[in-house]
Order: sequence, then structure tokens, then C-alpha cells
Amino acid sequence: MKSLLYDLDTKTAVATITLNRPERLNALTFEVYQELRDTFRRLDTEPGVRAIIITGAGRAFCSGGDVEDIIGALLGRDLKTLQEFTRLTCDLILAMRHCRRPIVGALNGTVAGAGAVIAAACDMRIAAESAKIAFLFTKVGLSGADMGAAWLLPRIVGYGHATEMLLTGDFVDAKRAHEIGLYNRVVPQAQVLVEARAVAEKLARGPSAALGVTKQALEAEAALDFEAALAYEAEVQAQLMQAPNFREAHDAFRAKRDPKFT
Repeated sequence: MKSLLYDLDTKTAVATITLNRPERLNALTFEVYQELRDTFRRLDTEPGVRAIIITGAGRAFCSGGDVEDIIGALLGRDLKTLQEFTRLTCDLILAMRHCRRPIVGALNGTVAGAGAVIAAACDMRIAAESAKIAFLFTKVGLSGADMGAAWLLPRIVGYGHATEMLLTGDFVDAKRAHEIGLYNRVVPQAQVLVEARAVAEKLARGPSAALGVTKQALEAEAALDFEAALAYEAEVQAQLMQAPNFREAHDAFRAKRDPKFT
């Protein structure tokens, strides 16, 4: 059985990545980390892909690194080997954030450890009512700041909520995660993929270049002061005004029809 499934709906241009180790709650192995990293790198420029869904098989989204295949295997390794592994995990998150296609997390169940950071790296999160979430790293004696969690989480839920979640490592239920803004929507279990697909298909119908630039701006402007951010936005917006989608939006408005973005 493949640990990672990939499907592209050519009609909607939505790609779906499914973590496929349900018997292990979709725990990650070294190979799955690499496959995910390489897949998101490829999807940044993959023809025919305009939006991405990531979900899990079975009753969990992702329970983090596999206790036997990763955590047990790392015990006793030298520092260089450990650094190679931690850089691999960070490279996965970087590949997600650099991917210009919108990424929708369909959180079908428990979200823990590395799985929680993968969820945080998505652009939107649609969660099942069963999708409790925890950044478990301090529970195993490691820093809560792992795989970019200390950068991503405060920007989603605010400094105070992020501090509590990263220091305690405690689970937060789906209702609370929605209240603090970590989940965009919480829906019944059977509706998670349906809702995620609806969101992804809506984004896929949008202007891909403009959505990609928006993702890049959200990332880049975190390191800019306000004047630099304004200069950045003025420049990229002017460039997009020369692109076909801007004219198509105008033509569609005048013709009283939906735009057909490229």
C-alpha cells in the first residue's frame, strides 16, 4: 500500500494529496516527509494544477512522526544526522509556503505534532468536528518551535494563544480551534472533503497568478515595514494590471457573465 496518494481532477484542476497510513493514524516516515516535500515543490509549477487539497485516510489527518519509524530511529544518532532530518522537515513546510497554488487542509480527524504544523502551513483549514489539534513537541522533551511552528502559529491565532499551545503541547478541540482562528471552518465528519473540495474548486476558478502573488505577499511582507510593504504591493499590483486576467475581469463585468480566468 502506498503511504501517499495523489489524484488530479483534470476537470476542476484540483490536486488531492492523501496521507495513506490509516492503521498508524497517518504517522509520517522519513520517506513520506521526502515525498511530501518533493510533491509540493513539483506542484508549484505543475501544468493543470490550480489548487491543492491535503487530507488523511481513516480517522486521523496526521498524528505526527511515527514513534517507531522516526522517533525511535533518531535515538542515538549523531548531531549531523539529526540536523539532516530536522532540515528535511523544515524543507517540507517551506515547499508548502513557497507553492503558489492555494492549499486547503481537509482535516478529517486528529491533527498532532508534525501534522499540526502541516495543517498550519496550509492556506485554509476545513476541519471535522473530531479534528482535535496539538503541537505535541514539548510532550516529548523537544522545543515547541519545530518546523516553523513558532513563526506560523502566532500569525494565525495571535501570540498569546500560540504561546499556550506551543508551551503546553495540549490538545485543543475543533470548536476552540475555530474560535481562535486556527480552523477556518468546522463541519460534520462526512462533509470535510465535500467542503474542502468546494473551497479548492472556487480557488481553482480564480486568477492563478494573482492568487500566487497574494500568497507570496503574505509571506514576504511579514519581514517588511509598512512603507516597504506598500512599495512591494504597488509594484506587483501594477504588473498584474498588465496581465490578461485583469482585462478578462473587466470584460466579464461589462458582459454580465462570470470571468474565465487563466
